Amino acid sequence: MAKTRWYKNAVVYQIYPRSFMDSDGDGIGDLNGITEKADYIKSLGVDAVWLSPCYKSPNDDNGYDISDYCDIMDEFGTMQDFDRMLQAFHDRGIKVLMDLVVNHTSDEHNWFQESRKSKDNPYRDFYIWRDGKGHDKKNPPNNWRACFGGSAWEYDETTEQFYLHLFSKKQPDLNWENPKVRESVADICNFWLRKGVDGFRCDVITYISKPDDLQNAKQSEVVVGPRWKTYIHELADRSFNKYDTLIVGEAAGIDFPRACEITDESAGLLDMLFHFEHVAAIPVCAYSQKSTNLRRFKRILFRWQSLPETAWGAVYYENHDQPRSLPRFAPAGKHREAAAKSLALSLLFQKGTPFLYQGQELGMTNCPFTRGDYRDIQSVNLLADMQKKPFGAFLSKFTEKYLQRYARDNARTPMQWNTAKNAGFTQGTPWMKINGNYREINAQSQIQNPDSVFCFYQKALDLRKQYADIVRDGEFSPIDKRNKHVLAFTRQLNGKYLLAVCSLSPKSAKCKIPAYLCTGQATLLLRNTKQPIALTETVYLPPCTCALWEISPEKSK
Repeated sequence: MAKTRWYKNAVVYQIYPRSFMDSDGDGIGDLNGITEKADYIKSLGVDAVWLSPCYKSPNDDNGYDISDYCDIMDEFGTMQDFDRMLQAFHDRGIKVLMDLVVNHTSDEHNWFQESRKSKDNPYRDFYIWRDGKGHDKKNPPNNWRACFGGSAWEYDETTEQFYLHLFSKKQPDLNWENPKVRESVADICNFWLRKGVDGFRCDVITYISKPDDLQNAKQSEVVVGPRWKTYIHELADRSFNKYDTLIVGEAAGIDFPRACEITDESAGLLDMLFHFEHVAAIPVCAYSQKSTNLRRFKRILFRWQSLPETAWGAVYYENHDQPRSLPRFAPAGKHREAAAKSLALSLLFQKGTPFLYQGQELGMTNCPFTRGDYRDIQSVNLLADMQKKPFGAFLSKFTEKYLQRYARDNARTPMQWNTAKNAGFTQGTPWMKINGNYREINAQSQIQNPDSVFCFYQKALDLRKQYADIVRDGEFSPIDKRNKHVLAFTRQLNGKYLLAVCSLSPKSAKCKIPAYLCTGQATLLLRNTKQPIALTETVYLPPCTCALWEISPEKSK
């Protein structure tokens, strides 16, 4: 089937099912809760949703450890609930993406349960097993470390070998060198695509191929494996290319030049990818509460805006693996609403497909966690590891300060729906701490307030549709690139311009505008302040102010 590339006009909204909406009072979000909120998502104005994993899982890594790819997690509901949810979105013209997690499975998956039984089991080669080192062969095959702490190898007494797990020990890595593994993954994809799912976000997809000399290879070689592109080509032929899909890959190890090749439409690999350069642009001191250095942030964003015409990008500020963009990229506090709107404008009019994360449209913020509040395996393990080190109490204090700023838990607090108990998320005991600012920040109050962050997103998303040709195909040009307070750019197509000027500073700022943009007739399309903003060669901006202009082609030079 020929791809329509529908995603070039789309905005995608990510849902973290566990924290979105609980329909049955057990304190855990579920599929019926998502269905209840389908009208809310439609009213926002997005075109697709991406669901973090809702497959059967023992939840060692909140669903990213899958025990059955073709069934639904008990806490989330049933396959019938999924089908109703899928239909509800499709009835509203909203496409649905699933999270494809196939670098590893749960150790409770039937494949692994069989694999560990004996060395001659038919499923033995579905995973990566190696002899240990030392006279008793009980030392790990190499010194690789797991992303969640500890060795990347786990010893199994039954067969007296180690299995590889680049993440949790309950997430054994699949052996993609085995053709039967690749066939099984294609079958899983086709199962969901036949149901009507519209594509996948592929978790750590560049990790799937491992170096040949595994014991002696550097761990850095696994971040972008030697044959992952070959395997994705094969998977596309067997599955993705038979449907009009969007395939977006999480690609931590891919730099800009390689991204240009990988996302080229003729390559037949990924339609777009998530890079990590901009979200890695943290302050020099990781414990600082200051926002990210804007000049560095802009340099990264602007470089990724220069993908060739035959390639496509994904743009995002938040997701389930990142803390909230407030106060990371712009100040919170008294400027929170203005800052959230300014970030919205700066994101939604870049070139590429924007991905919004649940609660971002409300300006939700990081949560003031204490040690016992963390639920993410990465945070919990890091705190435990610090306690074991010399001066553990001292190190733990610094670790907690770091986690308050950068922990994945910040994005996973329950959605703030209203001012009722538990923010309207659940009638029971929530699985995770709810941010106490829900009385101030919640969907119900914002829907009713035309000056809210939510309504600003609605207006911006509507303007994206009105100016779809410029937003999709227009040339991107940075404005006042070295400005350390303002992110500004134009989108231009056939002599017609959109000019976005977004202050991300808690102080008053100014932005230099090229003279040719000031001589035509400018129409102010959107702003986040009631104060007038004059389009002159120097635009003066109150704290966190943003504005979007259309500049007519007749008088532009």
